[in-house]
Amino acid sequence: MALRRVAVTGLGVISALGHDAASFWNALCAGRPAIGRIESVDVSGLRFQNGAEVRDYDPAQHFEPAQAELLDRFAQFALIAARQAVRDASIVFTPELRQRTAIVTGTSVGGQSTQDTQFFAVYRNNSPRVHPLTIPRIMPNAGASHISMEFGISGPAYTVSTACASSNHALGQAFWMVRDGAAELAIAGGSETPFSFGFLKAWEAMRVVAPDTCRPFSRDRRGLILGEGGAMLVLEPLERAHARGAPVYAEIAGFGMSADAGHITTPSTDGPARAMLAALRDADIGAERVGYINAHGTGTPSNDSTETRAIRQVFGAHAGKLAVSSSKSMHGHALGAAGALEAVATVLALRQAVLPPTANFTTPDPECDLDVVPNQSRAAEVEYALSNAFAFGGLNAVLAFRRG
Repeated sequence: MALRRVAVTGLGVISALGHDAASFWNALCAGRPAIGRIESVDVSGLRFQNGAEVRDYDPAQHFEPAQAELLDRFAQFALIAARQAVRDASIVFTPELRQRTAIVTGTSVGGQSTQDTQFFAVYRNNSPRVHPLTIPRIMPNAGASHISMEFGISGPAYTVSTACASSNHALGQAFWMVRDGAAELAIAGGSETPFSFGFLKAWEAMRVVAPDTCRPFSRDRRGLILGEGGAMLVLEPLERAHARGAPVYAEIAGFGMSADAGHITTPSTDGPARAMLAALRDADIGAERVGYINAHGTGTPSNDSTETRAIRQVFGAHAGKLAVSSSKSMHGHALGAAGALEAVATVLALRQAVLPPTANFTTPDPECDLDVVPNQSRAAEVEYALSNAFAFGGLNAVLAFRRG
């Protein structure tokens, strides 16, 4: 079978910037960060107090009590985003399509809130038992499993956990399955909810979280800001989308991945560069055709300068013509969900011909000498864009998108 072009026909988002794709996009375009004091956890004993939480969220608006009892917050977000994406794409599932649909989700830690709560009961309160649904709530594949059950999807369904690259790996593998004909449709993305006290203490120990806000590429950047949320995309063959009259947001044109094979937490230049080159090769395009990169852009001193060097290594003189922004400056670093949120941002940037800014930008850093679209969105028609994700452990995943 010849390789098929793959369209993005549905988007679903729940994030600190809003509870659907439209509000998410509007906040991005306005350059309006959703970073503030963490409210769901007592952070008075932490060195940092700020995060990008999903505010005003009520599970009862989305789930019956019995279903909510089965779902950790991260799985709730996965299912909500999938519902939105399927509705947005106007998918009507037939028995045959259910068997030919794939689900690939990404998450870094799965049901962290449930784990923290139940282990606290055991180790601190000496409870002789934990909640009987602890394992089904914790397991990282809970999101994929509940999406499968929600829609009766019986095709391939699984979860990828590669830290901050999880969602990009999930989307890339789903893209390949649809392109190669192994699946006729795919629901792919990721979700994450890192706001539990034990997990925040672990991040505190790494000394990479900013005490105030996230300033990617700024000279005075002080680290990342944790975020939460979920995003799902519906992928299908472009020909099928056109045949059923579905609107096409964009196409996924290529996917590349690599491993640094170096330090467990310190990023390299070569690994990310090889992943970007692999995505360009997979898309069969020259570097000069790319006009925008949604950067990994965490706001840590080492990541932003390393990513800049990698971009210059891949794009050479063309790097000076690229727009490169970090939406993490607004929705925070959602770890395993970051790539999915950023994929939606990239797809909508192509669709709407508007590039989201790097918010909170102050002073240029000579080591980050790129056009970072500082503080204000920019009208620009771009043919191809990349979305970068580089994870602890040196695992890199890059998606290439084409304007629809």
